[in-house]
Amino acid sequence: MTELWQLSALDIARLVRRGEVSAREVTQAVLDHIARVDGAPGRLLEPGQDPAAVHAAEPGVHAFITLTADRALAQADAVDAALARGEDPGPLAGVPFTVKDIFTVEGTPSTAGSRILANFVAPYTATAVARLEQAGAVMLGKVNLDEFTFGSSNESSAFQPSPRNPWDLNRVPGGSSGGSAAAVAAYEGALSVGTDTAGSIRQPAAFCGVVGLKPTYGRVSRYGLIAFASSMDTPGPLTRTAADAALALQIMAGADPHDATAVTLPVPDYLAELEKGVRGLRIGLSPDYFRITRVDPATGEWHTEEVRPEIRAAVEAVAQALADLGAEIVPDVPMPHTRDAIPAYFVISRVEAASNLHRYDGVKYGYRTPDPVADLREMYRKTRGQGFGLQPKLRILMGMYVSAAQYSERYYERALRVRTLIRRDFEAIFDPQGPYRLDALLAPPTPTPAFPVGAVYGDSVLMQYADQLTVAANHAGVPAIAIPAGFDGQGLPLAAQFFAPEFREDILLRLAHAFEQATADAAWRARRPGIVG
Repeated sequence: MTELWQLSALDIARLVRRGEVSAREVTQAVLDHIARVDGAPGRLLEPGQDPAAVHAAEPGVHAFITLTADRALAQADAVDAALARGEDPGPLAGVPFTVKDIFTVEGTPSTAGSRILANFVAPYTATAVARLEQAGAVMLGKVNLDEFTFGSSNESSAFQPSPRNPWDLNRVPGGSSGGSAAAVAAYEGALSVGTDTAGSIRQPAAFCGVVGLKPTYGRVSRYGLIAFASSMDTPGPLTRTAADAALALQIMAGADPHDATAVTLPVPDYLAELEKGVRGLRIGLSPDYFRITRVDPATGEWHTEEVRPEIRAAVEAVAQALADLGAEIVPDVPMPHTRDAIPAYFVISRVEAASNLHRYDGVKYGYRTPDPVADLREMYRKTRGQGFGLQPKLRILMGMYVSAAQYSERYYERALRVRTLIRRDFEAIFDPQGPYRLDALLAPPTPTPAFPVGAVYGDSVLMQYADQLTVAANHAGVPAIAIPAGFDGQGLPLAAQFFAPEFREDILLRLAHAFEQATADAAWRARRPGIVG
């Protein structure tokens, strides 16, 4: 018998709307499941406490920073009351979801995973979250993340224990939306709202074996999103199925008077688009996405490493499955500036992060140093020194350095020109009059499966290159999706990734849904994380 906490968002909404189960029953079932598998929520540690020792003493997924159980049950009761009155509670009636703690939600702590915002209670709710709640969804709580989304493993959060990968608690869930991916993979809610700045939805989705959708920049409002790199941050859903991602995006997307960057284009019926199939779609494969290229710091020369063989094999299996459904596979598509995406991201994101982080000064909100200070400058210095972790400090320093007048042309302006070249790569392959005329590009989202806790954290350069296969979509502003594609020999999830032309999320969802349907009976689809049972 399928438990309520195992159901998809579509199935939950269908059952609740039919009156076959109450929203409160669903919510309580998921809260009880969270109590079994999650362990202690992340919290600020005392000086000298070792995060690894805390996790060892309190094993679990640790996806949450704040569990809002009373609020969730009240929302569920409101859904049930609306149904009793004969009213429509919305297309997500009773669907439990979680929110990456980079979004503000009125009346809840909104911490960004940082000590400097640990005491900040948001006075308003982010548009993406508000739209889900207005559609009848039930928010279970705020999930953990890398501090201010700065990281690819979720280990940099000020709130510990940091999330672990449900498939192997000794491995990271990815980042920065690691709490979101871990929560969905561990069935702690049917969907989660994350953000993607360099792959921060897709990389943890790949590590945790779930679906992660990065929409086109501007498709979903950024209002209420605590900014990292404002020209790249993109809210999107993480789910266990393509259909749930389609439903979530349909509700989250659309124009917003609070956000001038939210586009005014109409929102398609993404669920209806799923049924169109993939016959006739042209899907490209690029050799530039099957390797990681980075500069060797010792020699200054470019160094190239191929992605793991099992990852290549998983992506090629996806291509074959789609070809069997009538899609046309186009090999050897050049994406020559992919290797430049990380160096450009290093510069652009740091400049924007430094600018955005200057608002945290201990004056208006958030943490303020308790130490005596002689003047305002000392208060700023102590507040930021004590409130920010290592990663925000590094980004502020680097951002200020590369944007300084004497270095701006050498670094920042050059990085912006590289961003243009990356976008032109995508324009060329998606051009309907060009030589490739692609509807989508298929690639790995990560060069490796989930890495062990502590294996990469602390090496900012190596950590950043884990995002080389995802970040180009953020430079270009195009949509992309990561989907489960099997498991390696150690039982860790493998994934594939699709890119599409801007505002063609429908193509991504069609491809993801078609592959799900084609592999529905595959043995690997029946696997569940051991902690789930």
